[in-house]
Amino acid sequence: MSITSLPETDRSVPLNRNRRSALIALAGLLVAEVVLGSIWKILPQNSAVSPNVFTALMFLMVPPILFFIYDAIWGIKSRNSKMASYPMMLIALGVFVLGTLWTVMFSFTNIKIIPLFTPADWVKGFVGLANYKRLFNTSRWMDCPGLTKAFQSGWEFKCAGALPNMVTYAVLSIAISVSLGFLLAVMMDQKIRAEGVFRTIFLYPFALSFVVTGHVWAWIMSPEYGLQHSIRALGWESFSFDWIANRDMVMYAIVIAGIWQGTGFVMALMLAGLRGIDDEIWKAAKVDGIPAWRTYIQIVLPMMKPVLVTTFVIVSSGAVRIYDLVVATTDGGPGISSDVPTRYIYQNFSANLGQSLSASTVMLVAMAVVLIPWIRVEFGKKSQA
Repeated sequence: MSITSLPETDRSVPLNRNRRSALIALAGLLVAEVVLGSIWKILPQNSAVSPNVFTALMFLMVPPILFFIYDAIWGIKSRNSKMASYPMMLIALGVFVLGTLWTVMFSFTNIKIIPLFTPADWVKGFVGLANYKRLFNTSRWMDCPGLTKAFQSGWEFKCAGALPNMVTYAVLSIAISVSLGFLLAVMMDQKIRAEGVFRTIFLYPFALSFVVTGHVWAWIMSPEYGLQHSIRALGWESFSFDWIANRDMVMYAIVIAGIWQGTGFVMALMLAGLRGIDDEIWKAAKVDGIPAWRTYIQIVLPMMKPVLVTTFVIVSSGAVRIYDLVVATTDGGPGISSDVPTRYIYQNFSANLGQSLSASTVMLVAMAVVLIPWIRVEFGKKSQA
């Protein structure tokens, strides 16, 4: 029986309980607001803890306070009211907006440590695009001299640094993991025997953390005690698999580790998409004599566009944010030949905050570019509806 079908006397019970809970929560939030405000006033300006932290916390408490005031006065009219989700949504939006604005604003300054969030600090340290110019002129971030004439190998494009390494990892891992994941999903969709066993085996690497995956593959690819050492001990002295110690091949070694871990997840997403296609479509294609490969290319893949776009966005965002796999596998080595933007940002955060924030802004733009396909698909659905 729903709450709307209860008598008026019964309906008042949960509403009164909601009002009491709202009043208690409101009182707690107001006390916390007063405490934070008091701390902010007595906190020395040169304190190791910036008053900016307390200002942000006080700001984030405003939405839930307003909600609980509304709830305490008028009450929640229905248990399914969407108002119940507004405080968390506003807090999440506030954290995102504050973090993004703080990052972008101070990327145009020459600050070296975490600043106070005041206009005076921003105006005083404003340097324009100097951080971005210095960032892209730093060989560790990006070193692309362009096309160079090699005496024996002809024209070749040489590009190194953290940003090109991330692009290399993203392009290869996305292309290979999505392709392999789709092929595995097609195989699983054939209702093979022991399907659950195979699905568990393929999904198992995804259950591991990137740190564990990195250490495992670092051991496998180590020239001293890994696969190369084991095969040479069996008599194949010329066998070589030292990619992890090779400056030119180390990123491909990390790509292998990433593909091994992520392909099973892609397979699960693709399999869910394939299982959602009506069996009548397969039967009609078979009756019309359409080959299986044409069925997948011309019928199945277009119908799986939302799944493909979602998979692309998830895999791409993970590739852009890659950090722990690189640190666990090579820690950016040999030298800095496998450095990535996230590692660069982390290591420069305490030494050169302005340049680190400019690199973070570049990564925010990269994430926005990744999200464009998903946004277009979602808005396309709404416009068609």
